[in-house]
Amino acid sequence: MTELTASAAGQALCSCHVCSLVSRVEQESLPAHCPRCGASLHFRKPGSLSRCWALLIAAYILYIPANLLTIMETGSLFKYRKDTIVSGVVELWKTGFWVIAIIVFIASVTIPLFKLISITLLLVSVQRRSTWLPRQRTSLYRLVELVGRWSMLDIYVVALLASLVQFGSIATVKAGPGAVAFGAVVVLTMLASMQFDPRLIWDPLYKERT
Repeated sequence: MTELTASAAGQALCSCHVCSLVSRVEQESLPAHCPRCGASLHFRKPGSLSRCWALLIAAYILYIPANLLTIMETGSLFKYRKDTIVSGVVELWKTGFWVIAIIVFIASVTIPLFKLISITLLLVSVQRRSTWLPRQRTSLYRLVELVGRWSMLDIYVVALLASLVQFGSIATVKAGPGAVAFGAVVVLTMLASMQFDPRLIWDPLYKERT
């Protein structure tokens, strides 16, 4: 791709990370503050890559117990069972609720893994100052932000069942330890995507380095 001649930062234009006001700030006058909200101004989020990596690694670590530990425990007068995410999907499929099984599998297994791999790809490409498909990588970042909240579907299901199916000794539904790990994975990946600065994708394409 052809290098672009000027960036907003190269023209001393700085966007406030709090109120999004664009101000003209010369490099030598930094640190500066937003004239509207008073927040510190930076051409790029300071330390965004290191914070994003830290959150992402923590999410990778918790992804393992989130899928191996029990996410939901159900009990009644006749049986008591503990389900992980995958075993719950299998049970839904066996009982004929295959549409729900597919939705839960996509929202609780595919989407979190997609987010982890996508953020890793973005971080590695930015650190290598890659000029590979910047528009597509920017679209990937926006997609990660968009679908992130739907990863909480399993937690919503467990919470809903736990509140609706509390009949004392007749039936009980409660969240297992895997629900905590899974919720932490979702939150950590959401925070990681928030810390990532997508403008870093475009920096290698400009002749003027910022």
